[in-house]
Amino acid sequence: MVERVAVRSRVRRGAAIDLVLDRARENRSQIVFTKARGRDAVFWQTARVRRQARPKVTTPTARACGVAALPVVVDSGERYAYKFPRQQVELVRRRLPCGDYGVEVAGTLHAAVERKSLADLVGSLLNSRLKYQLTELAGLAHAAAVVEERYSQVFKLEHERPAVVADGIAELQVAFPGVRIVFCESRQLAEKWTYRFLAAAYAAADHSAEAARVVSTMDEPATMPEPSTAEVRAWARENGLEVPTKGRLHPQVWESVPAPTREAPGRSGAGGGGVASTCRATSFLPATGADGLRLEG
Repeated sequence: MVERVAVRSRVRRGAAIDLVLDRARENRSQIVFTKARGRDAVFWQTARVRRQARPKVTTPTARACGVAALPVVVDSGERYAYKFPRQQVELVRRRLPCGDYGVEVAGTLHAAVERKSLADLVGSLLNSRLKYQLTELAGLAHAAAVVEERYSQVFKLEHERPAVVADGIAELQVAFPGVRIVFCESRQLAEKWTYRFLAAAYAAADHSAEAARVVSTMDEPATMPEPSTAEVRAWARENGLEVPTKGRLHPQVWESVPAPTREAPGRSGAGGGGVASTCRATSFLPATGADGLRLEG
């Protein structure tokens, strides 16, 4: 038992019961009786929680920075992750090196956002875990930590000294100027801010480097795989070279193996269309002396 408080009003409204306690602050709350997955359930919430869940603002659904489908990577360890239900987002869930939500450019994490509730912010700040998280985020081009609460709530903390928490936040902001610490009023607004921030970072990134990397990879000539020892041994016997049945082959035998050549794409055969990718067989015969081999076309 933490506290006993007299009840000023108790009114049932359908499945809910509105309570008004006899005290000045945090005196209004609501208890809701419902069913979850076929079982009876009871939910309790205060007036502040209701305001946070439904802020008196209409958030836009327009595309952020004109990005049609923003590819957002969600950390696999994130519990109760943002869904971005009303935004044009493609969610991919996997482990991130830092942050809870991020966007990648050319296969590398470009921007990330660390999500924090007020309790998580205070706890990670006092045990120095937040400092290490911001250190990792500082290595990215764009990074931020979003808090699902108003900054004014820092000064209403009851179990921690508000001045210590406020000073810690300010010191981290000075130590890591490239990582923004943003306070949003509610989880919903924090989700919207995260979407806008990641979209702006993604739109400002240089995607030409990624395109150039893909084009250069496509332009590289195809290379044939190296032959196995069994294949080299069979080729040597066909060409009159003496090789052992087991064990390693002499380096001279490996150097004598012809490099496979791959024909350019074209038509193969008469009247047949397609891409021909063949290796021409080349015969080797012993040359004069025991040190070399001679190639005949």
